[in-house]
Amino acid sequence: MQRYFVPASQFQGNLIRITGDDVHHITRVMRFNNGDKIICNSNEGRSAICQIKQMASDEVQAIVETWLEENTELPFHITIAQGIPKGDKFDLILQKGTELGANAFIPFQAERSIAIWDQKKAEKKHKRFEKIIKEASEQSHRNKVPDMKKAMSLEVLIEESQNYHVKLFAYEEEAKVSNPNTFGNIVSRFEPEQNVLICIGPEGGFSEKEVSILKENDFYPVRLGPRILRTETAALYALASISYHFEEMRCSECQQ
Repeated sequence: MQRYFVPASQFQGNLIRITGDDVHHITRVMRFNNGDKIICNSNEGRSAICQIKQMASDEVQAIVETWLEENTELPFHITIAQGIPKGDKFDLILQKGTELGANAFIPFQAERSIAIWDQKKAEKKHKRFEKIIKEASEQSHRNKVPDMKKAMSLEVLIEESQNYHVKLFAYEEEAKVSNPNTFGNIVSRFEPEQNVLICIGPEGGFSEKEVSILKENDFYPVRLGPRILRTETAALYALASISYHFEEMRCSECQQ
């Protein structure tokens, strides 16, 4: 069943008013008719099966039939801070990271970032990023749409990190030491509802200066497996590992 995220202000009792680009998608792309059913999610995480009652060029109205008791969110709030990569790699990170359960994304300008976003370019990209995240949230049946933060410097990211319980950064040199901080060991100590910040470097990784700054501000270096991952792979590896550890493994244990 097709899912749409609707601002909480447009939930009026059992009446839901859908506006914006979703109207075009409902009427022209999906070609729904009155009486067809869709799922509507509020940005507070509630979802309901709804029946379309009225369609116009600028608004679709639907009536709630059944409120759903579902939760597809990770038990932690995982934010991916991604050193700005080149090309369209960040689009991929946003799409797949959303599917894998990230709670928020922060692009940051790292010393070794090949791409440089000025304010005008960053603002233009931000709108596209929000659209990618919303569509990925609908496709993957998320309860919430991840937050897309504005691009920032490492210095601002350090200030932002004060709001997190756990702060990690993927460090390729950690994969080469004899007793590395493995991601699995650290993940096993996560507690429900913690805010977790995972920092990923751009192509070329972090500079020595950035590594020092991160360590000085209580970021733990971690190994993401014994192999060196591409920047667009690292965040997805981390999210998939967390999902497997806390969702699939524990689900299997409960069934035994």
